[in-house]
Amino acid sequence: MTAPRTAVRTAPDRRRADGVTAPSGSRSGRRLGTTVLPSTGRTASVVATLTWLLGLATVVSALLPADRGRLRALAPLVPMQASTAAGGVAAALGVLLLSLAGGLRRRKRRAWQLAVATTVVVAVAHLLKGLDVEEATASVAVLALLLWTRREFFAAGDPAGLGLGLRRVGGLLVLDVGLGLVLLQVYDRRLVGHPSVLDRLRYVLLGLVGVTGPVPVRGDRTADLIGAILLSLGVLTAFVAAYFVLRSAEPRPGSDPDDERRLRALLAAHGARDSLGYFALRHDKSVVWSPSGKSAVTYRVVRGVLLASGDPLGDPEAWPGAIAAALELARRHAWVPAVIGCGERGATAWARYGLDAYELGDEAVLDVPSFTLEGRSMRGVRQAVNRVARDGYEARVRRVADVPPAELAELVAVADAWRGAEVERGFSMALSRLGAPGDGDCVVVSAHQDGVLRGLLHFVPWGSDGLSLDLMRRDRTADNGLNEFLIAELLAASPALGVRRLSLNFAVFRSALERGGRIGAGPVSRLWRSVLVLASRWVQIESLYRFNAKFRPDWEPRYLAFPAARDLPRIAVAALEAEAFLGRPRLLDRLLRG
Repeated sequence: MTAPRTAVRTAPDRRRADGVTAPSGSRSGRRLGTTVLPSTGRTASVVATLTWLLGLATVVSALLPADRGRLRALAPLVPMQASTAAGGVAAALGVLLLSLAGGLRRRKRRAWQLAVATTVVVAVAHLLKGLDVEEATASVAVLALLLWTRREFFAAGDPAGLGLGLRRVGGLLVLDVGLGLVLLQVYDRRLVGHPSVLDRLRYVLLGLVGVTGPVPVRGDRTADLIGAILLSLGVLTAFVAAYFVLRSAEPRPGSDPDDERRLRALLAAHGARDSLGYFALRHDKSVVWSPSGKSAVTYRVVRGVLLASGDPLGDPEAWPGAIAAALELARRHAWVPAVIGCGERGATAWARYGLDAYELGDEAVLDVPSFTLEGRSMRGVRQAVNRVARDGYEARVRRVADVPPAELAELVAVADAWRGAEVERGFSMALSRLGAPGDGDCVVVSAHQDGVLRGLLHFVPWGSDGLSLDLMRRDRTADNGLNEFLIAELLAASPALGVRRLSLNFAVFRSALERGGRIGAGPVSRLWRSVLVLASRWVQIESLYRFNAKFRPDWEPRYLAFPAARDLPRIAVAALEAEAFLGRPRLLDRLLRG
């Protein structure tokens, strides 16, 4: 279920001073853009669908009994054993075609190559297994379509996939053969005669592709059971092979020192545009540049998704070049492009290149000069701040460069200890480091009680006059209201730091929580809010919204940009993994990465 949203017309447009065209009348919560991505089209989807249908028809045909009249006509030309074997091969290859359809839909070259070879064999298998002319004709038609549309399939596969796949499949084949030999030993009394080890090995190898081997077995049920187990092992191995051959590349993330230097130069010139800009300097992000070098998109590839965050860096006039380069990179590798947490300006820029954009939540922004703790609306925050101050807490607000090295090392060590065994979360709105060289302009706000460190906040620069919250850590035994106290102290010290804007936490689905809690809210709004409140038991949704709302901030909408609704589940899983809310088991990760 998604929050209600309203479409925005794409015309007439208004041209902003920064060169990005925004839909007329666009505002928070509206859908931006309906342009079709340059790399998308229906041809690949049609070919993939027809290939999938051919695979399904092939499996069904292999399972159904053959026409007796056609078998009699075929008997003088093809031995019965060969016809039976062809049926098993057709069934296995039909399953393979079902798997290849997904790769064809993503325009993968390797999927096309395998599909061409497979349809040729499938056409022959249909003829050999029972003169199934109709299925063979359909196979030839799909083959002709594949050859005719060959230029549609250009996406590169994982360069490491072939070598790693060969090692994994080789290991599985050894395991399959071992299990098959053990299976035959278990049913040794059902075997006719005393077959040699070589005969048993041939039986197992042929059984993996659905062909009856040279060892007779007493009893049809036993023979069928052994054959089914061996074929299942073979199909599983074929799926593993197809996965490694067809999977998208997932390069190790990271940028080189020259990229970081250039990114910092862009932030120095244009960093005031986006409060999330500094997070582009995370060490687990790669970068793609516009042809002019005046703009860049930072990203990470997770589960076949090119995941960017925030607005493009640099001069908005150069954003189209960086966006086009990122989309071309995604197209070349069959990655799904997606952007988490872009602002309205960034969402509009991505929408002009075909991505849909929906409001994901709101960022809480405080205007320092106008902020005050006075007034009835700030009573709760004021009481929390005063209570913490009375308990003997004091705050220290400093640039990281001004913190003595020994104390900075203590801050890092204690912050890590407070985190404990929990995974360091963050991707789009977290730096995931503290006190690193080059981050001297960051601000650390530490709380001390009787000289003991009890909590800290870490902020990254937002241009020359702003700060964006990165990290909140505290001693679990510290008093409630400590974070409110630290933020209030930072606001009081901001004029001396030259800070006029402060970005707090991002409140996901903030508008949905607010609308659903109003008197007179409709049943859909109330139900959606209930779902979010329930999810808040495991993920901070409602609590972050309520914490931010205490400070009466200005709410700045943030968007999720994506190509199509069908990609949302995949993007959601990739985003959760990038933000460290989901993770792969170590053994599985080792098997998949080598």
